[in-house]
Amino acid sequence: MMNHKERMLAGLPYKAWMDGLAEEQLENKKKIHEYNLCPPQEREKIDSIMRSILGKAGSNLNILAPFYCDYGKNIEVGHNFMANYNCTILDVGKVIIGDNVMFGPNVSILTAGHPIHPDSRNSGYEYGLPITIGNSVWIGANTVVNPGVTIGHNVVIGSGSVVTKDLPDNVVAVGNPCRVLRTITDEDRPYYYKDRKFDVNDY
Repeated sequence: MMNHKERMLAGLPYKAWMDGLAEEQLENKKKIHEYNLCPPQEREKIDSIMRSILGKAGSNLNILAPFYCDYGKNIEVGHNFMANYNCTILDVGKVIIGDNVMFGPNVSILTAGHPIHPDSRNSGYEYGLPITIGNSVWIGANTVVNPGVTIGHNVVIGSGSVVTKDLPDNVVAVGNPCRVLRTITDEDRPYYYKDRKFDVNDY
């Protein structure tokens, strides 16, 4: 029979205060508190604390404080990961993030959810469904990614979006709920913003 921690990681209904989960969250909150108050010039300490929080992290890790997560060790990020201010990751389910991924400010990655019916919700049971984000993804400011979503490679998500369903590779997607706007092609490469072309050659 699975305990509540095992149930959480399996995507089954669980109670967040059972079987040592509350204690694990408290220990992580202590690290988060230290990270968010760390002087910005202490770069080595900042990097060390964040790597002790995350389950796995590649080279060139840059997460701007404040940052918040539940457990930390259920989050894996690849090389060249950048999260702007006020990133929140509720990692009761696994969060896997690829290489060369950027988050704008106030991005929320939420694996956690609660039952719809009030009786079920008030029972204290909740759940977590994993979120996967591919390589070379840019998620715009104030975007929310909901439980169980997979985002493909090379995706750009417009600011203020709410991602409720999977997104394929190589698309621009926007809105609430987030929908594919168009495909990204080689014709996009000469432009840095809308119809504005690069005036340099090393892009």
